[in-house]
Amino acid sequence: MIVTEQLSTLDSILAQSNITSLFQPIVSLAERVILGYEALTRGPLHTSLHSPINLLAAARHAGRLNELDLTCRETACRRYSQQRLQGKLFLNVSPETLLDATHKPGRTLELLHKYGISAESVVIELTEQTPTDDFELLRAALHHYRDMGFSIALDDLGAGYSSLRMRSELRPDYVKIDRYFIDGIHRDAVKREFVESIMKIARASRAQVIAEGIELSEELRVLADLGVDLVQGYLLGRPEEEPKANTSVHLPDQSWSRSPNVRRGRCSISVSVSP
Repeated sequence: MIVTEQLSTLDSILAQSNITSLFQPIVSLAERVILGYEALTRGPLHTSLHSPINLLAAARHAGRLNELDLTCRETACRRYSQQRLQGKLFLNVSPETLLDATHKPGRTLELLHKYGISAESVVIELTEQTPTDDFELLRAALHHYRDMGFSIALDDLGAGYSSLRMRSELRPDYVKIDRYFIDGIHRDAVKREFVESIMKIARASRAQVIAEGIELSEELRVLADLGVDLVQGYLLGRPEEEPKANTSVHLPDQSWSRSPNVRRGRCSISVSVSP
């Protein structure tokens, strides 16, 4: 009965484009500016599909993932444009949608033209909602969007099913470290070593690292000491329909000079801010 209700709710959501886009800032510590915003989707309040996890699961079960994906993209682009948000727009896209028979190449570019957004302002964040080692699918998705002028981010770097070799070979513009490795990093030497390893790989491939899921100032301090510049999480700003553009709202009031005992130069990455 629950599944039937969810599918009925999904039908209504897609028919009416009844979803909400929230925007969470991604902040550069070095520049003390907002690089951009990740667009996050929520279903209607007071329904089981308000949760993005449930919403995606229902769409996948119904064979309508591509339709939902496009609806989310259009809503995010429209709200980003209406609010005249500055910086890059990070759009979550599942590589699975490329395999969908209803997938139409160029649809994202059409949306950007419709809402007056340049491709250079958009980062396609390739996400894996289900465990996969399909390297060729990720490679095809990356080239598909990069050929249209988008930057590429790979989400949840370090998740259990992810391959570091795969990420290094794909050479994305941004890599996101899974929040598991951020949670409590100030108390866990192994997590710090993992982040240092990611920074080395990123530096070699000229990718920029984004640490997400930061909730504590102690976590932020350690990440800053390790050379992580781009950060995201509740500490910096919660997802909001109308996000604040003032970086002072998102950054704790403290100095971000590195600690004397930090091994300088090992993990720093140059950041070009154009979100």
